Amino acid sequence: VQLQASGGGLAQTGGSLRLSCAASGGTFTRYYVGWFRQASGKEREFVGAISWTGNTYYADSVKGRFTISRNNAKSTVYLQMNNLKPEDTAVYYCTASFQFPSISYGYWGQGTKVTVSS
Repeated sequence: VQLQASGGGLAQTGGSLRLSCAASGGTFTRYYVGWFRQASGKEREFVGAISWTGNTYYADSVKGRFTISRNNAKSTVYLQMNNLKPEDTAVYYCTASFQFPSISYGYWGQGTKVTVSS
């Protein structure tokens, strides 16, 4: 499976961005898709995930602000980020796996950079 993350850019505090993760080359509908992020000088951390049935999971730091959805017909998962904060600044990665997403396994996209200005 090949993953292509896009949609990053510059936003102001309180603003919004929507990231996309487009998949190709696999049975996308059977995968969990997760989002992770890595800020400069920090370890990669879990942001959220969506199962093939549409169940969603979020880190406490983004709960209530970020929403993950998927369009299986387009093999694409979205991360809608609202009420952005400077601490959301990071490179965001999407990953696909048959198990709940983890840094330790899965297919990974190349990352898209999000910068939130104060």
